[in-house]
Amino acid sequence: QVQLVESGGGLVQAGGSLRLSCAASGRTFSIYAMGWFRQAPGKEREFVAGIIWSGGNTYYSDSVKGRFTISRDNAKNTVYLQMNSLKPEETAVYYCAAERAVVVHKNPATYDYWGQGTQVTVSS
Repeated sequence: QVQLVESGGGLVQAGGSLRLSCAASGRTFSIYAMGWFRQAPGKEREFVAGIIWSGGNTYYSDSVKGRFTISRDNAKNTVYLQMNSLKPEETAVYYCAAERAVVVHKNPATYDYWGQGTQVTVSS
């Protein structure tokens, strides 16, 4: 089993920044790829960014490319999501997820493990 714990959410004004963290524990050697997703009320969970644990290759949705940065610290078993120039429509619960795969998938159904989520609220 793998446990994921997100932190770093909060309230920020439009144009502001937040950094989310996702700490992994347990059988972390089984993780190959990690992703950040978000879900707003009444909407489907959508892919935001992903990273290959070993090689560090990163992937982004078009809507966040150039503003968000995903990174990882292997020594701390932690993945980060730096979010800049936030927009009110990006208010959502943000989740990190992990999967035993060598590629990053945008479909949340492929992920094996999920964190509990952290709320991000962007005020206008």
